[in-house]
Amino acid sequence: MKLLSVNLGRPRAVPYTDQAEGVTGIDKRPVEGPVRVAAPGPKGVGGSGLAGDAVCELRHHGGDDQAVYAFAREDLDDWERELGRSLSNGFFGENLTTEGLDVSGALIGERWRIGSGVVLEVTSGRIPCRTFQGHMAEPGWVRRFTRKAVTGAYLRVIEPGEIRAGDAVEIVHRPDHGVTAATQFRAVTTERELLPSLLAAGDALHGEVLAQVRKYLADQAR
Repeated sequence: MKLLSVNLGRPRAVPYTDQAEGVTGIDKRPVEGPVRVAAPGPKGVGGSGLAGDAVCELRHHGGDDQAVYAFAREDLDDWERELGRSLSNGFFGENLTTEGLDVSGALIGERWRIGSGVVLEVTSGRIPCRTFQGHMAEPGWVRRFTRKAVTGAYLRVIEPGEIRAGDAVEIVHRPDHGVTAATQFRAVTTERELLPSLLAAGDALHGEVLAQVRKYLADQAR
């Protein structure tokens, strides 16, 4: 298991984002050399966990629970076959393009050591947005991505440090529950009856998702 690439985005003006300034950092490109990784701070204030990576919409992106986004090269290859087009590393807006790792099947709270020192923890799957739809320029993209539920994973930074392409990825902790990033994604999108099951992931769960679960349970109790 390894990093094929570390990908950073630069602000770019596009016609398809809800951001007031009309810019997005979704089109991420592989970079050479080490990249510093650290917790960016709370959502709405902190952006990306990777130095030099642009997060232009702080309402919905960035922050400690979404500091890093990972997607498997194998899943990009699958989409390439389905869409009949090339998808470069970083094209889905992922910071880390991995090889040999089941990213969407990673457990909430699962921890990865990357290189010699960085440790990241899985918090949730990725919810597709209008900017992703516009970037892909594929009809019904949000619906297609949601139906497939191969989401990649957001991660928080447990131990900061530097990473680079080619670094080994080691799973250093796997929780004893069965809540994966893909399960969490389905629970908040197409299968809301799964929401209570997410509580098994405990405090490792993305804070906003935990709030959704609690609201759902409160509504069901009324």
